[in-house]
Amino acid sequence: MDNRYYEGVGRRKQSSARVRVMAGSGVFTVNGKEIEAFFTRMGDALEIVNAFAVANYAKNKYDVSVLVQGGGVTGQRDAVKLGLARALVKMDEELRSPLRQSGYLTRDPRVKERKKPGLKRARKAPTYTKR
Repeated sequence: MDNRYYEGVGRRKQSSARVRVMAGSGVFTVNGKEIEAFFTRMGDALEIVNAFAVANYAKNKYDVSVLVQGGGVTGQRDAVKLGLARALVKMDEELRSPLRQSGYLTRDPRVKERKKPGLKRARKAPTYTKR
């Protein structure tokens, strides 16, 4: 079997994910756990693996190894999704167009806004009191 792997890095908010795709038997591990054990919210694992369906690749022919750190559940999910799409494009450049049209190659630029002085959060002002 070919020991080569294709790597893609995905980021979202404070999360960063390194995704490696290689020929194998369909094992998808995230930080040493199965994908369903790591992403327990309904639909998260399915949304990530759906990149294989968009690419018309059988997911049971590829092993995916992910190292993800930082952020919360949503940020980590989207970081893994982007990293997987980038790794698939490295495998086959022809996949760039369908993955881009499905929104898998677009990095979401939204991050937490900084707190401003005199405010409680980024935009929330203290309660006004007349007296």
